[in-house]
Amino acid sequence: MNLFDEVIERRDTGSLKWDRMQAIYNRVIPEDTIPLWIADMDFAAPRCIREAIDQKLQHGVFGYSFENDACQQAIIHWLATQHDTVIQPEWILYHQGVVPAIGAVVDAFTKKGDHILMTEPIYPPFFHVPEQMDRTAVYCPLKEEDGTYTLDFALFEQALRDEKVTLFILCHPHNPIGFTWSESELKTIAALCKKHHVLLLSDEIHSDLVLSSEKHVPLLKAAEQTDHIISLFAPTKTFNIAGIHAAFIFVPDAARRLTLKKYFERHFISSLNVFAIAAIEGAFSEEGARWLAQLKDYLRTNSQLVVDALQTIPGVRVQKQQATYLMWIDYRDTLLAEADIMNALLDHGVALDAGSKYGAHGKGFLRLNIACPKTTLTEALERIQKTFASFT
Repeated sequence: MNLFDEVIERRDTGSLKWDRMQAIYNRVIPEDTIPLWIADMDFAAPRCIREAIDQKLQHGVFGYSFENDACQQAIIHWLATQHDTVIQPEWILYHQGVVPAIGAVVDAFTKKGDHILMTEPIYPPFFHVPEQMDRTAVYCPLKEEDGTYTLDFALFEQALRDEKVTLFILCHPHNPIGFTWSESELKTIAALCKKHHVLLLSDEIHSDLVLSSEKHVPLLKAAEQTDHIISLFAPTKTFNIAGIHAAFIFVPDAARRLTLKKYFERHFISSLNVFAIAAIEGAFSEEGARWLAQLKDYLRTNSQLVVDALQTIPGVRVQKQQATYLMWIDYRDTLLAEADIMNALLDHGVALDAGSKYGAHGKGFLRLNIACPKTTLTEALERIQKTFASFT
């Protein structure tokens, strides 16, 4: 049996994905509903992480900790071996998560009333975080043609000319669509932000999960100048350890790094907890790399299962994603209303994300999480097929 075929019971374990669906969807749902919504895998974390945490647990003393040289070198080695990118030790800052780190960057480098630019559709915290801080989210919609998304650079530069735009947040690889940015696109994005004096924040939490033949190119590697760039990485999506809060921030510019350090001091943002540090060291190891390679093979197979099952549904279009374990399902040609399809899916016992959650340009789409055992995914796909068939 494949390592990822094991079905691990997650109900009644305090799992947001499995135990909060009724509250999330604000309605009664079947008890056996399969959750394919939030970006959380149903696979056990690799043994190297569990053993690293267990070693700390067996020690029995959980006093104040700090991110030591071993943790720092594990991060540097991972970026070098997995992404062919050199990270200087002094660039690295730590945070409890990528979304809180986005909040810290927004708060530290922009002011109330500023405009924060992003693409659309986009991961909801990109616009929720600025709005909670009295900033205004503004959008440069992605251009879509036959399922392929690109950035219109003329419109992008026009948006950057807005004097109130002080920050652009890039999702790289992209969530929810699951595509990778090319090196040439990244160079242009970085150059335009530099030209218009806009800080560029790159969320690269899905960087390890590129499934196509392309490789992830970190923005810091692609850009010709990096003093206006801050990048966010984490092991949490890669190794399914979101409940162990750990992220890191790469800030090449010394002045910006000092600003962020002072912000952390003012807000009493402290070191990672002792188990998060152990998890990073365990994850970014040779065993972690081998586990990741096996995971990506499994996800590629699951992605094809989705394509094979859903492309038979009239009015539905789906293609294999380049990255992430999230697939973007286009049902616009069915002419079904979002509320109708979402309720019907829940009635049939499968929970997906509505496209409008990711902005107005997400209407007519569904986001589907494929990171689960094949038996679970196959059952869910049968339920999705029955859902669409119920409208004919």
